[in-house]
Amino acid sequence: MNPVKIIKNGIIDENPTFVQVIGMCPTLAVTSSAINGLGMGLSTLAVLACSNLVISLIRKFVPDEARIPCYVVVIASFVTIVEMLLNAYAPASLVKALGVYIPLIVVNCIILARAEAFAGKNGPIASLFDGIGMGLGFTCALFLLGAVREFLGNGSFLGMTVLPEAFPRTLVMILPPGAFLTLAFLMVLVNKLRSGKSE
Repeated sequence: MNPVKIIKNGIIDENPTFVQVIGMCPTLAVTSSAINGLGMGLSTLAVLACSNLVISLIRKFVPDEARIPCYVVVIASFVTIVEMLLNAYAPASLVKALGVYIPLIVVNCIILARAEAFAGKNGPIASLFDGIGMGLGFTCALFLLGAVREFLGNGSFLGMTVLPEAFPRTLVMILPPGAFLTLAFLMVLVNKLRSGKSE
C-alpha cells in the first residue's frame, strides 16, 4: 500500500472527527483553545502510531480470544509513556487542561477501531502509516475546532490576542455548547468540500 495514500485517507477520506464521527469525548471537551486541541491531537497521534505498529507486529502471536485485552494492554502502555512525557515536559496549563482525557486515550474509539480494523490485519509499515494518518486527521480536526472556538470566544489564536478589545467576544464559543455548534458547522463545511471534490 502507498504510504501517502494511507496518510491522505486518515486526514481527508476517513477523518476520525469529521467523517467517522468517533472520539467525540475529547474532541468536544478539550478544544476550548487551539493549543489544547493540538496537545490532545499529538498525544493521540503518538499513541495511535506506536500502538498500531506494535499490534501489527504481534498480531500473529495473539489468539483471537485474547485479542482485545492484548490490544488494550499495548495501548495503555503507550498512553502511560505519553502521560509521563507530558507531565515532565509540557506546560502545566496544558497538562491541567487535558487532565483526565489523556488516560482515557486507552479506550478512545479511534485507537481501538484502528487496532481492530487495520493493524490487526495489515503489516507493520502500513499500520504505522495508518496510525500517523489517522492521528494527523484527528490532530488537524482538534486544532481547527480549538482555533475557531478560541478566536470567536477570546479573540485570540494560540494564546495571543489578535482581535482588538472593542471587538465583541462570543463567550458561548469556549463553553460546552460552543463545542457542539462549532463541530456541527465544521462537519458541514468539511463534508460539503469532500462531496464537491467527489462530484
